[in-house]
Amino acid sequence: MSHTVADVIKALELAYPPEYAEDWDAIGLVCGDPAATVERVLICVDPTEETVSEALERGVQLIIAHHPLMLRGVHGVPADQPKGRLIHRLLLGGCALYCAHTNADIAVPGVSDALAETIGLRVRSALRPHPTATDATPLLGSGRVGELPETEPFSRFVRRVADALPATSWGVRGSGDPDRPIRTVAVCGGAGDSYLGAAVALGVDAYVTGDLRHHPAAEHGALATVPGGRAPALVDIAHWAGEWPWCAQAARVVRAATQSTVEAHVSQRRTDPWNLHESSTSPRP
Repeated sequence: MSHTVADVIKALELAYPPEYAEDWDAIGLVCGDPAATVERVLICVDPTEETVSEALERGVQLIIAHHPLMLRGVHGVPADQPKGRLIHRLLLGGCALYCAHTNADIAVPGVSDALAETIGLRVRSALRPHPTATDATPLLGSGRVGELPETEPFSRFVRRVADALPATSWGVRGSGDPDRPIRTVAVCGGAGDSYLGAAVALGVDAYVTGDLRHHPAAEHGALATVPGGRAPALVDIAHWAGEWPWCAQAARVVRAATQSTVEAHVSQRRTDPWNLHESSTSPRP
């Protein structure tokens, strides 16, 4: 039985309903013919030169990406510009591009469910529930809150996260007492410092997310210095690494919908923009 781009999109939009997407987002089919036959798909976090090359090398007819290619408006796609070049390569290679972004963040299971599963959490609630969440869909929303099988010190938990995620130059950084007991954990795939307040309000032991900025993290840590104050320990991960586990989840969606007649490949190209890391050897301060 053959399947089309439209068939695969239908399955993806059942799993990640477009109506969940934020108003500012740019999701859906970016380029390609919905009626084209699909035998192989590639799932990735970023539609980049690297992942497009991987798709064309594999003879893929559809790329499913998490991050949008056209998030901000463009007035053309000339081949001498980065986004235009990708569009031309895709069209000439007979490969469509579909993006599922904030709708995949909010859906159940979604991006943060995949992150939680990867680091060994049993999910129990959303970090920030979606306005349409009900008693029947309590996990609907951004981020997830879960529990470890057993309490462990923060230093070991940071190691757990580092061992679970793909390697990046950014690595995994922790902010907190190394001996602090960790059991309840909030996670948010991608950039999550806007949910620091929600993590504090829920009283979790640790919060794992990406792109934590200096001032929000420092102000968050200062809460613990106030009498009676308590703030989760922080684990800062690379944005790409925190969302990459979702690729395997989306691959399962495609395989289930097509009874594995469509090959679903998870991209193995690291598209984190940071590619070098050196520890400072300066004795100061």
